[in-house]
Amino acid sequence: MSTSSLAAPLDVELRPGRPPVARIDTPPDVPGWAAQYRDVLRAQVAEHGSLLVRGLGLRDPEQVGALFARLTGGLMTERESFAPRETFGSGLYVSTTWPANQPMCMHHELSYTQEPPGLMLFACLTAPEDGGATAVADAAEVLRELPPEVRTRFEREGWLLTRSYNDEIGASLEESFGTADRAGVEGYCRAGGIDFAWQPDGSLRTTQRRPAVVRHPVTGEACWFNQIAFLNEWTLAPEVREYLVDVYGADGLPFNTRFGDGGPIGEEVVELLNATYEKHTRREPWQAGDLFLVDNVRTAHSREPYTGDRQVLVGMADPRRLDAGATKPEASER
Repeated sequence: MSTSSLAAPLDVELRPGRPPVARIDTPPDVPGWAAQYRDVLRAQVAEHGSLLVRGLGLRDPEQVGALFARLTGGLMTERESFAPRETFGSGLYVSTTWPANQPMCMHHELSYTQEPPGLMLFACLTAPEDGGATAVADAAEVLRELPPEVRTRFEREGWLLTRSYNDEIGASLEESFGTADRAGVEGYCRAGGIDFAWQPDGSLRTTQRRPAVVRHPVTGEACWFNQIAFLNEWTLAPEVREYLVDVYGADGLPFNTRFGDGGPIGEEVVELLNATYEKHTRREPWQAGDLFLVDNVRTAHSREPYTGDRQVLVGMADPRRLDAGATKPEASER
């Protein structure tokens, strides 16, 4: 175990296979403590890509909301969500609804939007009985590990996200775009570089092209930054994929990813990406009361399967308009 060079006045543990952990004595005024240590905490995240703070004793959404507010300049309102979330208002959400026995593989939150969050904030109110860690992986390390032919193609072309919105699966139009009004949805899509087409049944299909590699806004380091594997059809459980293809057709899946030129991404590529993530994964089981801060550009995160109850609150902050790490994909034509 080593100690961070920026640890004072926090004692930060650095252990192989685990994110940095700072253990503190529970302060009587948690939001006040956060205001006092804000710059120190943010410096740790800048140095390591993430920081787990243990000992805060977080108890309820009101306290978490006040803590998040002191650590940021304000929380973001989520747009283009792929699944509904319970909200406590002012940018404070419950983690995405997802079957407990299914993993949410590594990804960067809202990487398909034009201004994704630079900082993710997680607070655990109820720890699961087993599993359920929010694991992390260094995006620069993952990029360096990828085979040149895979890395080069994604750097050159970027990636496509295709979505089909319906009333049965995933987030609704209003949850995703902040409105169900067609003109409002179309205005959002045009402003965000999203191609759209209304289907005969009234549903919406969208396509957006985004860079797969970006430059970190502070360090300038090239980072693998996307949700190519997470939102791809081959990451779905086989029985779920078969059902969705049978009901909606191969082109009507709720979400899917492709190479930037529109070509399909094969199962072997998705397996390669997930295996590379796993090689660089760091995990620490949740304890009730924990705070976890994650640099959303430098660091991917996941949610592992679990048993028992689990309540993790989420906030997003520091929206960033990012530069491509290599050749920037051409703007989507609308």
